[in-house]
Amino acid sequence: MVRTLLYLLGGLLLGLVIHLVVILILPRISENAAYTQVASIEALNRTTLLALPKAGEANPLHLDPDMSYGLCKLDLSAGPGEVTGTLPLAFWSVAVYDSTGTVLYSTTNRDGIGQTLDLGIFDPAQTRLLAEQKIDISPGLLIVEARTDEVFVVVRLAPPHPSVRDRYEAQLERLACRNIAI
Repeated sequence: MVRTLLYLLGGLLLGLVIHLVVILILPRISENAAYTQVASIEALNRTTLLALPKAGEANPLHLDPDMSYGLCKLDLSAGPGEVTGTLPLAFWSVAVYDSTGTVLYSTTNRDGIGQTLDLGIFDPAQTRLLAEQKIDISPGLLIVEARTDEVFVVVRLAPPHPSVRDRYEAQLERLACRNIAI
């Protein structure tokens, strides 16, 4: 009886360990991970519009065809990053992802931000310098701390009508995406 309970307990613990290892490692080695898809897009220190999916075509990033998407990649080893600019009055949202595809920060213009996006992304060392007031930043900058130096920012914009999509996408593409000089 005791031996059977020990085998059950051992099997349960082994199953738990295998389950956790698979859950933690599989996203990092997956070829279809969001970061793997985004890595091939040229968007380092600039905002690039993502091509919208067409009906019947593959949509690996699961983009909504009614939205417009701007992508910006930053390398924080070159200094803190910032994404700034003015967006149209329509609904928009911004999300910061790390290299594992984990969302570090997300907000919308409905959170009281209005039309202005002013986002700063810092690694832990840069955040320490910021706390010690050794980095000058503009007032009102939203601060996001990233655990890794490779991050990407996705800005989603919902044009209210197809006739204004081009104008809204031009404004989305004008977002500044750069490293802050320290």
